[in-house]
Amino acid sequence: MNRYAEWSAFIIRLVLGITFFVHGVVKFQGGIANTAGWFDSIGLPGILAYVVAFIETAGGLALILGIGTRIFSALLAVVMIAAIFKVKLAAGFLGNGQMAGYEFDLALLAMSVSLALTGSSFLALDQLFSKDSDKKIKKTV
Repeated sequence: MNRYAEWSAFIIRLVLGITFFVHGVVKFQGGIANTAGWFDSIGLPGILAYVVAFIETAGGLALILGIGTRIFSALLAVVMIAAIFKVKLAAGFLGNGQMAGYEFDLALLAMSVSLALTGSSFLALDQLFSKDSDKKIKKTV
């Protein structure tokens, strides 16, 4: 990737990571059992609340640090697809007054898919563990 594309992917990775990390932490802080109860109320197994909260928290942190960007982005994309189709789609793109729409989820999905496809190696800890890391680091700086 050229320098501008790497900076662009880095910005997306950082913003997406912070967003998901915060959303995951809030699920735990608000009482993960409450989130599990809400999952049950919409017809999903409550245990999925723990899985989603973990993916959001760990995935967000991994993106911030640049660890497993493609893998975690793909997992987060799956979470967003499920959120859109199971929860938000009925409310419409902008919402219906009672529930937010899926426009924000769609933006997060697009960013997740973008990173899953391209990765983001600029200022990523993955670079410390990959082959030829010295060459890659020098090339992007």
